[in-house]
Amino acid sequence: MNSLDGIRVLDLSRVLAGPWCTQTLADLGADVIKIERPGNGDDTRSWGPPFLKDAQGQDTAEAAYYLGTNRNKRSVTCDIAQPEGQALIRELVQHCNVFIENFKVGDMARYGLDYASLSVLNPKLVYCSVTGFGQTGPYRERAGYDYAVQGMGGLMSVTGERDDLGGGPQKVGVAVADLFTGMYSTVAILAALRHAERTGEGQHVDMALLDTQVAMLANLGANYLVSGKVPGRAGNAHQNIVPYQVFEVKAPAGAAPGSRDHLILAVGNDGQFAKYCAVAGVPEMAKDPRYALNADRVRHRAELVPQLEAIMMTRTKADWLPALEAAKVPCGAINNLAEVFADEHVQARQMVHTWQHPIEPDLKLVASPIKMSRTPVRQDLPPPLLGQHTGDVLRDVLGYSAEQQSALRAKGVI
Repeated sequence: MNSLDGIRVLDLSRVLAGPWCTQTLADLGADVIKIERPGNGDDTRSWGPPFLKDAQGQDTAEAAYYLGTNRNKRSVTCDIAQPEGQALIRELVQHCNVFIENFKVGDMARYGLDYASLSVLNPKLVYCSVTGFGQTGPYRERAGYDYAVQGMGGLMSVTGERDDLGGGPQKVGVAVADLFTGMYSTVAILAALRHAERTGEGQHVDMALLDTQVAMLANLGANYLVSGKVPGRAGNAHQNIVPYQVFEVKAPAGAAPGSRDHLILAVGNDGQFAKYCAVAGVPEMAKDPRYALNADRVRHRAELVPQLEAIMMTRTKADWLPALEAAKVPCGAINNLAEVFADEHVQARQMVHTWQHPIEPDLKLVASPIKMSRTPVRQDLPPPLLGQHTGDVLRDVLGYSAEQQSALRAKGVI
């Protein structure tokens, strides 16, 4: 049994933020019916390479991007631009607990699929809209994409190397505004479901990428609001903790000329700083009144960090990491993705799952990070075929006959 058994989600979202939300709900056991456009489906089905390869080594239509965001779902094709398609969605809504969409503001109302219309059919419906800028405000009609939102929401102003070291604005390597919005949407939907269970009342959940990005500023947002000082880019250093950054270390013996190696040192408190100093052979530094307390280390960052940089260059990563770990000083290597998935701990935590895919019998994808002792998450394959479950859903949920389905197919509705 899964946590969300009995919850059915009608998913009209596509690409990333919405599908990331519904993938999590599906992991937890919800029956997620993914509505896709006939013929093309979710945009990410074609977002490659990489694509899965067929037996002859040729690219198929299965993009890795799509496979990574749609596990545990059922694919149903429906053309909501046609009146019959809109009618089909309205029928399905009456058998669902959650409806999620990420169309432009106003689009759902044009189709008669907005919250006001659907809540009449299903008063307990939790209806979640995911947009770039929300349902209100002067930007509500703009298209919002993760990259632009990272810039508009301040993240790129604090991401990247310092300007005086030749840096500039830098986006994060994955679409974090999309992903965080998906996760916040999941939390909001679960809370709204709880409210619906208690009261019988559904509600409209208005999720915006820009809102989420502003919330994600976390301590830096609070720093600005409290101090009035605009933070800048700090490279790999922490704005409020020292030393908490990447340090270059001595290259290993036999490394190619010019090779450089690095590790992360993440000293989070004064006790850890004292332990670091002991490992580094400079115990007196932890007693220096300029460095004993974190607030003083932050104030004296400019003189402390160069000293630490010189110390870190005296040993290799292979020397530093075990010594620091033994002393309980937070630290870590900077792994590429091959090293991540080869890591014994990542493997022990079963963060890669193997599916039996019709194209690739041993398809390896990232697994859900959620681990629950009583209600484990599902591990079903992302729907490989566009509209794979259309017939099943129409028959089992709505009771449609084969003749009714054939009529809809003839019109291109499904």
